[in-house]
Amino acid sequence: MANRLRSATSPYLLQHAENPVDWWEWGDDAFAEARRRDVPVLLSVGYAACHWCHVMAHESFEDDGVAAALNPRFVPVKVDREERPDVDSVYMTATTALTGQGGWPMTCFLTPDGEPFFCGTYYPREHFLKLLDAVWDAWTERRDAVAKQGAALTEAIARTSARLTPDVLDDAALERSARLVARDADPVDGGFGGAPKFPPSMTLEHLLRHHARTGDATALDLVERTCEAMARGGIYDQLAGGFARYSVDEAWVVPHFEKMLYDNAQLLRVYLHLHRATGSPLAERVARETADFLCADLRTPEGGFASALDADTGGVEGLTYVWTPEQLADVLGPADGARAADVLSVTLEGTFEQGSSTLQLREDPDPDWWTGVRARLAEARAARPQPARDDKVVTAWNGLAIAALAEAGVLLGVPAYLDAARECADLVLRLHMVDGRLRRASRGGVVGAAPGVAADHGDLAEGLLALHQATGQPRWLEAAGELLDVALARFGDGAGGFFDVADDGERLVSRPKDPTDGPEPSGQSSLAGALCTYAALTGSARHRDAAEAAVAAAGTLARQVPRFAGWTLAVAEALAAGPLQVAVVGHDDGARLALERAARAATSPGLVVTVGEPDAPGVPLLADRPLVGEQAAAYVCRGFVCDRPVTGVDELERALAS
Repeated sequence: MANRLRSATSPYLLQHAENPVDWWEWGDDAFAEARRRDVPVLLSVGYAACHWCHVMAHESFEDDGVAAALNPRFVPVKVDREERPDVDSVYMTATTALTGQGGWPMTCFLTPDGEPFFCGTYYPREHFLKLLDAVWDAWTERRDAVAKQGAALTEAIARTSARLTPDVLDDAALERSARLVARDADPVDGGFGGAPKFPPSMTLEHLLRHHARTGDATALDLVERTCEAMARGGIYDQLAGGFARYSVDEAWVVPHFEKMLYDNAQLLRVYLHLHRATGSPLAERVARETADFLCADLRTPEGGFASALDADTGGVEGLTYVWTPEQLADVLGPADGARAADVLSVTLEGTFEQGSSTLQLREDPDPDWWTGVRARLAEARAARPQPARDDKVVTAWNGLAIAALAEAGVLLGVPAYLDAARECADLVLRLHMVDGRLRRASRGGVVGAAPGVAADHGDLAEGLLALHQATGQPRWLEAAGELLDVALARFGDGAGGFFDVADDGERLVSRPKDPTDGPEPSGQSSLAGALCTYAALTGSARHRDAAEAAVAAAGTLARQVPRFAGWTLAVAEALAAGPLQVAVVGHDDGARLALERAARAATSPGLVVTVGEPDAPGVPLLADRPLVGEQAAAYVCRGFVCDRPVTGVDELERALAS
């Protein structure tokens, strides 16, 4: 046995490096071995923070009996879905087509040509052993049936990836989509549907933008209700900031405790924009605490951001995070402990397991008392065993973090956030760009071999464009333009949409193309958003046309199931409202800063803002924008057609409101 995962960069693969199962990494060598031996491939897909992946690993993949049943009859291949989202997408489509649902760990059996013929998710040990016997029996005794099933599933994958009919999202369609979303909302606890309930980040951003463009009060109310319910529930870490992956109940009380970078980057931006729109102190606090969590708990030594914190601690879910009244009293003393138990909804019965409770903050306590108590509890919790961290730096998710932290830095006036965004962008561009092409991930300063997918290009470009607006530095705009040029040349489908993988990438049984916005923006919608912003910052009609075509390519999806096209609809709102361009020129002084703050306080979804010296090289919005009587000035432009410059904050606010 020669487990081949010991040299992997993925923390998830390294978790399996000492298994008795003879794992291979995904690649041509594994399939060549399956052809040589004439055996099926067992494909197991998961990720480091996945609870049930750990369970199946402990039950089955660490078991000598399972290894003895698996190794002689299969070529076992282990894939980190976060490192290879293309592989995950193709075979998750097959799993969903065969079983009606998906999830991780994903367990698929493939022919040596990569065609799936049986798929599922988690299997207990005894069930898994029986499944191995059944699949082997089918492979050796009923090969024709296996081939027929593989061909049928491969055809189903191709149908799923087929083009949707493009449909323009005009004002009427955007209004209807917002109404459909509101109709599905939970009127009590916010969010959508029942348990489990996921933070609807992109839909909240869509509704915020719709309200900003149209004044729709229902859209804003839904955002406010959902954001407050999440922030006051157990899904939010009341001590360290940041959100867990989802709630197992409808009221956001008990989370699935893993913390993902992509969730927290997107939610930081939502709460930041809610604060900008309403002045909500709660939204501001959550935005600050979530930004602090990103910088304190997910920052890597190289300056990037790690993918996740595990759901388990020592194999026990939630061990780090839950409390009993007795534990609170041990840390705070009897009086403060009892008060904290009341404030944080920690009960004798418990809200979680075995009499323990998650921490909720249903009302704001006295801030002087709470500041000290929160710090003491956080210090005590830090002394507990901590969850493992998946310190893989994923390009797309770091792009989301760059965008959120760059905006937080300027809107909240915290230079450290902007510095973190800048350092992350430096790292990704320096390390993840190899021979002019983007790679998917790195770890410990070593970049992996997996190529960047469409979402890596779109999300990173989005982050770089936010950083350009925050700093005025042209290098970020230039780098974003180069990424978008690659995406247009290599990922386009010829009809306005985008494939998830490049045209010169690895050939899978199907070239994946999923326009659905799930826990993060799809590759297509992320590129649409970045193209829209780039066009507004540069005046490029080519990029504007590409953004409109990409949104239209998902128009049918957005009309039919708008909750699964949240970022597409958010971009559509930006296209409908803009471009609204504000160029603030002047020397770095109080007058320019006042105009900059007023410009950034505007909420139009089509807004872009650039600040700097007049005629700063490499910054199109600042070209031919002189000072006015030696004073700082703001130019408000719509499609590069500009109003007369203004020098006062009141004048600028009136110009932006008109």
